[in-house]
Amino acid sequence: MARVVRPPATDANDYLTSYLEDIALVDLPQMDVRADPVRMSALIRSIARNVATETSVAKLAREAGIGEETAGLSHATARRYLDALARVFVLEEQRAWATHLRSKVRLRTHPKWHFVDPSLAATALNASPARLLNDPNTLGLLFESMAIRDLRVYADQIRASVYHYRDETGLEVDAIAERQDGTWAAFEVKLGGSRHIDAAAKNLLQLAAKVSDQRRHELTSLNVVTAGQISHRRDDGVNVVALGHLTS
Repeated sequence: MARVVRPPATDANDYLTSYLEDIALVDLPQMDVRADPVRMSALIRSIARNVATETSVAKLAREAGIGEETAGLSHATARRYLDALARVFVLEEQRAWATHLRSKVRLRTHPKWHFVDPSLAATALNASPARLLNDPNTLGLLFESMAIRDLRVYADQIRASVYHYRDETGLEVDAIAERQDGTWAAFEVKLGGSRHIDAAAKNLLQLAAKVSDQRRHELTSLNVVTAGQISHRRDDGVNVVALGHLTS
């Protein structure tokens, strides 16, 4: 019987660490983009600390300071570095969803930031599996980032884009997948637990009640994506979908 050989976790971490270090030294120069490796690494760590959160470029730039006496990046430099990371397929910006609401509530417009693979964020944070298990907040954000990655892959197949939603009342929905014809579906991402799933379903139903009549007519489904193994439809019509079942 053939034996499956799996490399130790340290090998994977060493590879990812080397890859992050080589971005400014190898990948960007090949695209005629010059970046200070030290400041690029600082920005990558700043993005990792804010992964899957609504964060302005100014905040990322401010947090990319090096040492107590070194200011962060300028806004222009941070924006240039972010665009460069997107060009080499390291970073993806999840823009805010613009829609028509019944009320005059203002929408928040800051993007969310995701690495193309959440393992890059974990590596930049030096987050081992054991550390993540003891930090459910960070683990939850990385799980959300992984779900957004998968949603984008599937959305691309139907020419849809993936956004996020937040308004000034604090209502937030992790992902909106919208097709070119205007039809859309909403997703909340939770690791699990009935209390968290109930809260996520409540958010989705509140969003459905807020949009205009036309946009509500174009709504195809409300979904809570979880890390569980079972998918089902709740009595309120919200689907609970295990991440591994998204393609089903």
